[in-house]
Amino acid sequence: MNSTIFTSTTSAWTPSSSFPCKTMQDLKQFHAQMIKTTEIRDPLAAAELLRFTALSDHRDLDYAGKIFRNMRRPNCFSYNTLIRALSESNDPCDALLVFVEMLGDCSVEPNRFTFPSVFKACGRAERLREGRQVHGLAVKFGFDGDEFVVSNVVRMYLSCGTMEDAHRLFYRRVFADGCGGVSDKNRRVDGDVVLWNVMIDGYVGIGEFEVARKLFDEMPQRSVVSWNVMIAGYAQSGQFKEAVELFREMQMAELAPNYVTLVSVLPAMARLGALELGKWVHLYAVRNNIRIDDVLGSALIDMYSKCGSIEKALQVFDELPQRNVITWSTIIAGLAMHGRAKDVHDCFKDMEHAGVSPSEVTYIGLLTACSHAGLIDEGRWFFDHMVNVAGLEPRVEHYGCMVDLLGRAGLLKEAEDLILNMPIRPDDVIWKALLGACKMHGNVETGKRVAEHLMELAPHDSGSYVALSNMYAASGNWEGVAKVRLKMKEMDIRKDPGCSWIELDGVIHEFHVEDDIRHLKPEKIRSMLQEMSRNLRLVGYKPNTTQVLTNIEEEDKESSLNYHSEKMAIAFGLIRTSPQTVLRISKNLRICEDCHSSIKLISKIYNRKIIVRDRKRFHHFENGSCSCMDYW
Repeated sequence: MNSTIFTSTTSAWTPSSSFPCKTMQDLKQFHAQMIKTTEIRDPLAAAELLRFTALSDHRDLDYAGKIFRNMRRPNCFSYNTLIRALSESNDPCDALLVFVEMLGDCSVEPNRFTFPSVFKACGRAERLREGRQVHGLAVKFGFDGDEFVVSNVVRMYLSCGTMEDAHRLFYRRVFADGCGGVSDKNRRVDGDVVLWNVMIDGYVGIGEFEVARKLFDEMPQRSVVSWNVMIAGYAQSGQFKEAVELFREMQMAELAPNYVTLVSVLPAMARLGALELGKWVHLYAVRNNIRIDDVLGSALIDMYSKCGSIEKALQVFDELPQRNVITWSTIIAGLAMHGRAKDVHDCFKDMEHAGVSPSEVTYIGLLTACSHAGLIDEGRWFFDHMVNVAGLEPRVEHYGCMVDLLGRAGLLKEAEDLILNMPIRPDDVIWKALLGACKMHGNVETGKRVAEHLMELAPHDSGSYVALSNMYAASGNWEGVAKVRLKMKEMDIRKDPGCSWIELDGVIHEFHVEDDIRHLKPEKIRSMLQEMSRNLRLVGYKPNTTQVLTNIEEEDKESSLNYHSEKMAIAFGLIRTSPQTVLRISKNLRICEDCHSSIKLISKIYNRKIIVRDRKRFHHFENGSCSCMDYW
């Protein structure tokens, strides 16, 4: 027990001294002593007691309410304390009731610290009518010019979905002359920087990134929060390249990123495979004493895993001061995508020994690892363990993993039966997993049935049309291919083009399938591709033209295989890096069989380790072999 025992001999506490309580048990003892010594009648002492119960890490709002009700004459600070606490609670409308009570108390009136909490309560509860009334009161009390109050009024209107009112207030505040430009004379103090940030965040929240970016670019003065809002918005909306580019601009602006910046930008770096930038972020956090807790630690583990450096991810995990279910689940997912099923199983046992209960996300990683390694019995065991031992209800993602596991192993009927007997409605992702398995095993009959179902479920998704067309092409049914492509043309459905990218010196270089090589030094890339092709033939490689699913001449098929995006990225990497440098390539689609076979040989010919991340997993090519053992 670390609680302090308060007795009559305890030295008297004054509001100006450090508050002596660390827990609610301490506070209750101290409260009893204050009642006994009548110190509770001191408004300042009672207000400090209320502040601890309402706003500390050990807050107890019920107890805070009782303290407030027993105050003889609550002052403005006490009202503000309770209103603020209630505005952050599960029922923010309670804050409005206390505010109404405050208005009826003739001994006190609201100040500039009262209204922001009241607006927050209105916004969180989406009570626009009450918000407008409170706005009117703020004007009546003369706080319509206060930066802190105005920014919270705007945030309230944004939370309630009334962009027009928020927009009008913002422009009235920041543009004194009403014009559309920004001049130095109209620059405001720090409070207006907050207002800009609130407005930008509002546009980001509704997906209006062009407007948000225009405001951001027009800001006369930016804080670290301004950058964080835009970076996080880009990253969370899938605009990863924009997030990373803006982070680089922030670096050039010589504004120091903070904890929130790093947590926001790391997922974007992870998705782009920007390892060098990710390493910079990690080093920056260490050098600037930014604590690598479970959140930042998980983001770093995820970044290293998705950038192909699983050993570095394990190092970060091992160095974490504390581990929870999030960090364990993140490292398990990382090991799974690298095909390290045994390490995943060992990690799960260590997690159990540490007394950490697995979550739904943990089991997704476990099942994914089994799928990538073809461990059918182990996958079934983990699924059963999740339901009968952990007591978790399977989500659609878990069924998707099981369908993928069974489908890859060729158990197509069992996979389809699992889908048809699911207690929840299967989504298009699950049907796509089965369709992919049908394509992998050449089962056109089942594939056609699944594809037609997918076309009904997601009629404008190109995936099902392309998969069916490819199955027809692989079996030589060019009439079937023509019908599918005609339907795609009629519905204006376009295939997602293959794209690969490589990061060199912190810059992302993109390549597209059968690109005309409009890249840096294109003649050198073309020359390197031709050199690679010659060297491959010298070691007995023959292009797998069955992967070219168009009805063209054999020579043209072989030529088209040379310009797959991952091969162009590798050629660029071979040109731009020194010998024996590891090449890390990311790809938006599943790697084809021809590229997989040829990259194995390229790794041996050029004595390079080549790490490729495709849509499903990582492939570590080295000395003529791949970590997936040709099961992917």
